[in-house]
Amino acid sequence: MSFTVKTETFNGPLDLLLELIESRKLFINDIALAKVTDDFITHGKQFENLPMGESAHFILIASTLLLIKSKSLLPSLNLTVEEQGDIHDLETRLKIYQKIKEASHSIQALFGQEVIFPQGQSCFVEPIFAPDPAFTLERALSTLKDLINRLPKKEKLPQVTVKKVMSLEEMIGNLTKRITGELRMSFGQFTAEHRGEKVHIIVSFLAMLELVKQGILQVSQESNFGEIDMETKQVGVPTY
Repeated sequence: MSFTVKTETFNGPLDLLLELIESRKLFINDIALAKVTDDFITHGKQFENLPMGESAHFILIASTLLLIKSKSLLPSLNLTVEEQGDIHDLETRLKIYQKIKEASHSIQALFGQEVIFPQGQSCFVEPIFAPDPAFTLERALSTLKDLINRLPKKEKLPQVTVKKVMSLEEMIGNLTKRITGELRMSFGQFTAEHRGEKVHIIVSFLAMLELVKQGILQVSQESNFGEIDMETKQVGVPTY
């Protein structure tokens, strides 16, 4: 599905539009280039992958039409040296494109006239194995062993089981719920279910300090390194 320009004054391929404008058979200002561009974008959305050649061809023709229209609208426009160089480069590319297009017609006429190999037949080449005389079987075996030793070794990474650690906010909520239900309990009783897991004990201790700071808990310790007793005056649902 090739792209076709459809306007009020022209209906046909993009190459023909450029040819008519360059030969002054069609006025450039009668063509809305913005609409032509929008139509091409709509045309391109029909394809999952638009061929690169078709996109490049449109950009080349569209840029030429834009240059022609700019000159017709602003005939006295003064261009910089860089802009003049870009125009010269574009004109050179267009001339090369025109020569390639003219040559393609001759190639198309000559194509297939002198067939060297008929279709479906290829030139048979018998394979010949001619190793170097110095390449012996022992050398081949040594080279193969050296290649195997150079291959990357499969590394067995140690497997680590990541345990879920209760966050400080969760531990504060858990401790608040337990202490308001039982009114009084020791720190050891609260951490009994996490005995041996230092991370949980540390988080539990930080939660206790935070509740003491908020005035929800009162703690006492009878002796150094003794049990820490916790109690609260906030009564919840008692636990029996």
